[in-house]
Amino acid sequence: MVHTELGGALRAWRDRVTPETVGLPATSRRRAPGLRREELSQLAGISADYIVRLEQGRATHPSSQVVEAIARALRLAPGEREHLFRLAGLAPPGAGLIPRHLTPGIHRILDRLVTTPVAVYDAAWTQLLANPLYTALMGEWHGEDLNAAWRAFVSSRTRVRHTPQSNGELRELLAADLKRTSGQYPHDPALKSLIEKLRTHSAQFAGLWESGTAAEHEAGRKIIDHPHVGSLTLDCDVLNVAGSSLRVMVYTAQPGTRDAERLDFLSVVGTQSLTE
Repeated sequence: MVHTELGGALRAWRDRVTPETVGLPATSRRRAPGLRREELSQLAGISADYIVRLEQGRATHPSSQVVEAIARALRLAPGEREHLFRLAGLAPPGAGLIPRHLTPGIHRILDRLVTTPVAVYDAAWTQLLANPLYTALMGEWHGEDLNAAWRAFVSSRTRVRHTPQSNGELRELLAADLKRTSGQYPHDPALKSLIEKLRTHSAQFAGLWESGTAAEHEAGRKIIDHPHVGSLTLDCDVLNVAGSSLRVMVYTAQPGTRDAERLDFLSVVGTQSLTE
């Protein structure tokens, strides 16, 4: 039974989103056309039990990170997202903070590019959303590894083949890009925390940060060593979403090449057995 306005809104928004809309398989045995709590849990990265408690009014003070993840998973429009924050007793993120909300339009773009690996990153290079082919190509990340700078400087989790030179160039670009972003969003707490952790865990990042160089990481050509389909040489382009600082990362192969064939094969096979 729903006991709060927050719980009622969550249930209503969940009921209107079909599995097909968010890229989940539809099953015949469904009592309602909307998302199950377990499916929302999967999309938002939040436990199903916590979603139950939110809807039943037994959890009434979710964090801003939880609210943002739910808004993204439910594909809420900007006004609906602001309403969700207020129902949770939180002020909607305002000016000075890195935009992390994905509009329904961005979701639709990813839905249509099913045969192209695409992911959306915020201005701090934290992955917000990836389509299944991107996950199959690059692997599935969690926690701090969702941030590209953290992977580059600390965890080194990547399928991209690097030489010492290319690895150094990537790190310089990421550090310079974060320096530029920190100038745009000097009061963003998540960005401040990320930079402090990177300076603590990576002496190289700390040195690059102190150099003060600011630049933007935009594109490149990468060799990706996939554990099942072999190596692929792909163009990586970073497209900026006007007015939001979001970055859409797109991987493409030159038509008629072995790389294109392997990417096509990966898109046919899907992600079920290729994300490990």
